[in-house]
Amino acid sequence: MHALQILAENNFGDTRSGGLAGPMGLLIIVLLAIATVLLIRNMTARIRRLPAEFPDPDKPATSADERDLAGGPESESRL
Repeated sequence: MHALQILAENNFGDTRSGGLAGPMGLLIIVLLAIATVLLIRNMTARIRRLPAEFPDPDKPATSADERDLAGGPESESRL
């Protein structure tokens, strides 16, 4: 019985003084929610900018594809 009393004892200090745990927890939850919303918006915008299809890696590259890979507009002025 003595072991149960030791385990049941409140070793976390006085829980009524200060009263800061509730507001701090709420602040952390609100900040995490805001960060999550901003990350979701950012990733959605990045996904929308992706092309509908990516080129097939097994297909040989055409001259237009080689120009795009070579550096874009600068390579077109050299041709």
